[in-house]
Amino acid sequence: MEIALYYAPNTCALAPYVTLTEAGADFEVRPLNFRKRQNFSPEYLKINPKHKVPALVIDGKILTENVAIHQWVHRTFPGAKILPADPWDQLQAISLHAWCASGIHPFLSRINNPPKVCDATGASDSVIKFATEGLFENFRIADDKLADCEYFFDHFTAPDAHFFWCCRRATQLGVDISGFPNVAAHFKRMQERPSVKKVLAYEKEVNEGFAKTA
Repeated sequence: MEIALYYAPNTCALAPYVTLTEAGADFEVRPLNFRKRQNFSPEYLKINPKHKVPALVIDGKILTENVAIHQWVHRTFPGAKILPADPWDQLQAISLHAWCASGIHPFLSRINNPPKVCDATGASDSVIKFATEGLFENFRIADDKLADCEYFFDHFTAPDAHFFWCCRRATQLGVDISGFPNVAAHFKRMQERPSVKKVLAYEKEVNEGFAKTA
């Protein structure tokens, strides 16, 4: 089986890199330089017309969106327990994925690039303010879910990887998550996992390579 992951630094493609690594999958990583708009190249638009990452190519077949990709990883490598074994808990895990993708990620995008939401003069501060408030509302929910537990379920699962990315992106954008102690503890705990250390080291390597060609 040939597996290729299209990836870009700082993006939520970090999550499937982690889960594929946790699953012991043999996969190739194909990094895209968003600053050079490689995600808008004709070649990549044939792979993913949405010009986003991640995109996973399995023996020539293309799968996009984290919610779907993590289910494929779980079904292909069931022994890795990337999703919970219990059917109801699996649905809860998918719900957490969808929440990260559609409930949390959009607020991070607004903080990162306010003009994409509103390009009116002087609007950026307001966009960031309201996006941060929305982000914090979600982090409060996550803080409750992570009370008295290390992960969202009784062991590491894919939603932990996706939520880790949400927290990491928030901190990269200058958002202080220390007011959510369980979220902050989960973030710190995830950084100690070998799969996370591997992707962060890879990201550093990719960024350094991109800088040389700037």
